[in-house]
Amino acid sequence: MKKTEAYTVSIGLLALLDTWLTATILPVPVWVTFIAWASFFVLGAGRTGLVKSVASNLSGAAISTLTLLAIAIFGQEAIVVAIFVGIGSAAMVQASKIRLLDVLPAIVWGFASTVGTTVATGKAITTVGFDNPALVAGAALITGAIFGIASEKLGDALTRERSTSHG
Repeated sequence: MKKTEAYTVSIGLLALLDTWLTATILPVPVWVTFIAWASFFVLGAGRTGLVKSVASNLSGAAISTLTLLAIAIFGQEAIVVAIFVGIGSAAMVQASKIRLLDVLPAIVWGFASTVGTTVATGKAITTVGFDNPALVAGAALITGAIFGIASEKLGDALTRERSTSHG
């Protein structure tokens, strides 16, 4: 199978599995797994893409968590939220100076995924337990990276290179 078709089959089947798992067994937002899955490919796929994606996405999630905790402590007035989001955004840029985290959008995806999970679940960042939105987002980000590597491996396994020799 040509690479595009192989990846079509691989990603299609694994997207089906991801969606089913997150709807039935694994209580994480499927849209976060898809963000992390895309991040894996944007960051180069393979081992490098996996490591950089997980590190960047989780760094963004950590910065988001600290930002949301600061907002929870100091108040939710618009100016307070704006100040802490500004500080969090600046922290993401500074984090991107680290070689492992040098693709700023991947950090932002982790930040946004955590904020989005907080809003979507209606759970405060201060929630204690496995349903804490930072833990849920982190699990989804890791799950998405795993689906990324799995889709790459399956796509590569289904790819048949054309022979250039006519023997």
